[in-house]
Amino acid sequence: MTPKKTRVLLADDHSIVRQGFRMILASQPDFDVVGEAANGRHAVELAAELHPDVVVMDVSMPELNGIEATRRIGEVSPRTRVIALSMHKDAVYVREILRAGARGYLLKDSMDTDLIGAVRAVARGEGYISPAISDAVLDDYRKHVKDPLDLLSSREREVLQLIAEGKTNKEIANSLKLSVYTVEAHRGRIMEKLNLHSAGEMVRFAIRNGLID
Repeated sequence: MTPKKTRVLLADDHSIVRQGFRMILASQPDFDVVGEAANGRHAVELAAELHPDVVVMDVSMPELNGIEATRRIGEVSPRTRVIALSMHKDAVYVREILRAGARGYLLKDSMDTDLIGAVRAVARGEGYISPAISDAVLDDYRKHVKDPLDLLSSREREVLQLIAEGKTNKEIANSLKLSVYTVEAHRGRIMEKLNLHSAGEMVRFAIRNGLID
């Protein structure tokens, strides 16, 4: 049986950059470039339609920038992982795109092997940061971004997982030996702490944060 290829979407407003990336990735037997977008809005539309494994996303694009596009892709295709692509080494760029949900950050002047390594790492569920980005940037990121799951108590994380698995309040109450009222209170606190507004958002959050497959 042939191993499943990693499906990649390229998003960059310079067609020559996209062509270069397509050639690099197409030279590898485990990649399949399934689409190209020239702006952030189109990238979100294609991600919703194609559900690629990985999007290589330019941070600075017209109509909708890569940071906002990354945020929206997290909503329309939660299993898709984004690698941000930028010329900037500044901490603020790295921080914002990672906060938006990107799993990697690659400098535009990286070597071909870095691009290939980044796509493979992120497809496996790992993170990737360009070697040329200094430790100071990573320190800055760690300082500003906390794991949102840390905001929840152990019980709240348990309730969130059961909600995401499609259980009703009554089923959760039976399973955890709690009253339905207590489960409703937990649900309310989870939504408030994570700034989520519907069951669908809770499911997407749970998938993105590895609580369910």
